[in-house]
Amino acid sequence: MRRTERYRVQGANSLWNVYETVSFWKIMKCFTVIQIGRITPFLSVKNWLYRTFLKMKIGKQTSIALMVMPDSMFPERISVGDNTIIGFNTTILAHEYLIEEYRLGDVEIGSHVMIGANSTILPGVKIGDGAIVSAATLVHKDVPAGAMAGGNPMRIIFTAEEMAERKKSDNPVWQNK
Repeated sequence: MRRTERYRVQGANSLWNVYETVSFWKIMKCFTVIQIGRITPFLSVKNWLYRTFLKMKIGKQTSIALMVMPDSMFPERISVGDNTIIGFNTTILAHEYLIEEYRLGDVEIGSHVMIGANSTILPGVKIGDGAIVSAATLVHKDVPAGAMAGGNPMRIIFTAEEMAERKKSDNPVWQNK
């Protein structure tokens, strides 16, 4: 279950009244910083931009690939742990505007997480430490620590225990030498 706060609206759909929920100037600032960050090839510069101007929590040595799209209205609700990779063209949403309501939710991405390219992460989701999300996944619910998840709809492909066993037996690269 995603952890979101729900806000009912009256009259026109919630997006029609977006500037009653978030400032036009905040959206313009966030959009501009994000567009610069999306094409910045220097990971340390991108992380500095997002931490400084968007108030995102980004851990040490986290790699946010080219064209990643953090939430342009509520980026401060996104946190990413240390040594995580977020793949090309991934979208991370902390809001969703619906017909009769809008929802806000924190997105928590742990440390040592791998998120494949072209994934979409919905508001209110937690991705645990050491998890792997395959490319083109719609992350609509939590991913447990150490698990591998993928697909649309997303499902758990391997649990943390199954991943540990695979690392021991299947691939000599994972074994200590």
